[in-house]
Formats: sequence, C-alpha cells, structure tokens
Amino acid sequence: MSGKENVEEADMSQPVVVAVDGSEPAKAAAEWAAADARRRRLPLKVVHVCERQPPGLDFRKYCAGTVDSAVARARAVGGGDVPVSGELRDGNVVEALIGESVSADSLVLGSRGLGGFKGLLLGSVSLAVAGHAAGPVVVVREPVAAEHGLVVAGDDGSEGAAHAVAYAVEQARARRATLLVVCAWLLPTVPAVYGSGYSDLLEEVAREECRLARERVDRWRDEHADVHIIDRQVLDHPVPALAAASATADLVVVGSRGMGGFAAAVLGSVGHGVLHRAECPVAVVRPRGQRS
Repeated sequence: MSGKENVEEADMSQPVVVAVDGSEPAKAAAEWAAADARRRRLPLKVVHVCERQPPGLDFRKYCAGTVDSAVARARAVGGGDVPVSGELRDGNVVEALIGESVSADSLVLGSRGLGGFKGLLLGSVSLAVAGHAAGPVVVVREPVAAEHGLVVAGDDGSEGAAHAVAYAVEQARARRATLLVVCAWLLPTVPAVYGSGYSDLLEEVAREECRLARERVDRWRDEHADVHIIDRQVLDHPVPALAAASATADLVVVGSRGMGGFAAAVLGSVGHGVLHRAECPVAVVRPRGQRS
C-alpha cells in the first residue's frame, strides 16, 4: 500500500485529538498523541482552547502560536506519516474538550496545564475531562523516557472493564507489546468472633474470583491470538496494584467506573486513584454513548 493510500485511509478515521496550552505536560501529550496516531494509522488533531488572555500578550497571536508549535512538534514525531491539523477553539476549556471527544478516537491531554499549581500531579481540567468525555481519555504527565513493551489493563469483571481491556488490546497490538491484565480486590477483615469458618468462606470467594478472572483472560486470548496476553490476580486494592504495575508499563488502561462505582460517580475511585499515582500515561475508557 502506498503512502498516499495510507493517508486517505487515515482521513476516513476518527482522529486522535490532543489538547495543548503551551505547558510542559501538554508538550509531552502532543508527542505521545503523535506517536499513538502513527502506530494506529490515525489522523491527529491539535486543539487549543482560547479560554482567557495571558497578560501582556496579543491573545489570538499567542493562541495561534501555541497551536502552530504543537503541530510542528507532532509532525516531527509523526515523521510525515501522520496527517496533522490544528484548530483554535473559544469558550470553556472543559466543555470544548468534552465536545471534541464526541467525534474523536481518543482525547489526549497533559496531567496539569499552565493554570495548575506546581505541586499538583493532576489538574482540574484533566480530571474533569477524564470524568465526562464521550470516549477514551489519555492523561500524560511527562515525556516518555523509555519503552517497556508492556500495556497494563485493570479488570474487575464489569462492562466498563471489558471496554478498557478492548482498548488495551488495540494499544498492545499497535505497539507489538505484551498486555498484562490485572484483577485485584480486597477481602474484608475477619473479626475473631466469626472464627475459622468465615475465613474459609472468604478463601473460597477468593479462589472463585481468580477462576473467573482467568476465564475472562482466556476468552480474550482466544479472540486476540495475535496479542501476547498475560494475567495477574492480586489480593490488594486495585489502585496500588495498578500503580505498581505502571512502573514498568508504557500505558495503564482503566474503565471510567467499575462494579463498585455509584451511578452518579462519573469517574470511579480506581480511575481517580490511578490517574494520581501511575508512573506512566493512563487511559480512562468509557463506552461510547455513556456520557454523564
């Protein structure tokens, strides 16, 4: 297939959309998005929302320069294989980015923008967008220093987790990486008054959870024989389990809300915790049509 055909095929696809504001995390997000678009043969759209005017600067000129700089950075990373476009948007940044997510393959943004406090790992914009976007949101904290060849997905048996694993399979395939599916849960503490019988019951529950988790992974292996999929069952809270796995991962993928989430909680506690603690980019995946 010629390069021209590749571009035409990509133009028919939903783009990877990256939000930029000139901050260092946004620059890292643009590089990550360009590499992702190149691997998955998708177009890339760079968006900057002109929400407020920086003091002492020509507002539109500053915004246009932010987009132009990010587009140039993305094209350099894409190596000419990625169709890259840029767009200025006006209005509220969170609302504009949530709107962009409707027609995007995925939305990529930095963990903290120019308006955030330096000590915060995750800004209000990235948290709000991750909780309300119409599709996958990838939050990038810093430039990728090295690739490990590993994608990690959290699984708790919920529908949301199944969508997260599906996205993780796509990412692992594009990267030619191993996919590690982590199923983690905590058993309740057993008061001494209940005796050994209750402990035996909890151990049986743990064995059953492991069996079901392995069965789910076996089905994914059968459906995606071209992807190397391994699994891990952990008696631990999902957040520290996934955070630990992130130390040697290129991407951690979680569902927007698992089995333990309340219907009104648009971003579950696991997704929230992993976004704050992971050492690599994090993708929060919500099924299409499941807008809050």
